[in-house]
Amino acid sequence: MTQQLNVVEIKAFVPAKDFRQSINFYKAIGFELKWSDSDLAYFALYNSSFLLQNFYHKAHAENYMMHLLVQNADNWWVKIKESNVVETYGAKLQAPQDRDWGMRDFVMIDPTGVLWRIGHNLEQ
Repeated sequence: MTQQLNVVEIKAFVPAKDFRQSINFYKAIGFELKWSDSDLAYFALYNSSFLLQNFYHKAHAENYMMHLLVQNADNWWVKIKESNVVETYGAKLQAPQDRDWGMRDFVMIDPTGVLWRIGHNLEQ
């Protein structure tokens, strides 16, 4: 008898240099804080989620990348730009571009140095 090996979910553990600041940053861009304690925060948005950890190692954080696939990257860019996280938290934000790999995306770097690519698939 073969058992089913269905995967229910996979979550990344995202590092945070300043845990409280990072919690506020992710809330400001629209993620819902579902649960937290002093070492871990569970964030979700629709069917996507991640765990923010109260852990920081510079080399790790600055080489950490996340990818968020959305319906419209331009709308997300406007939402994040209007949230004032660049001014408030020192986040970095680049304008959306069409990429050779068939996506339109933009780069956001959170206050810890984690790079997010937020994009949507282009029509083939």
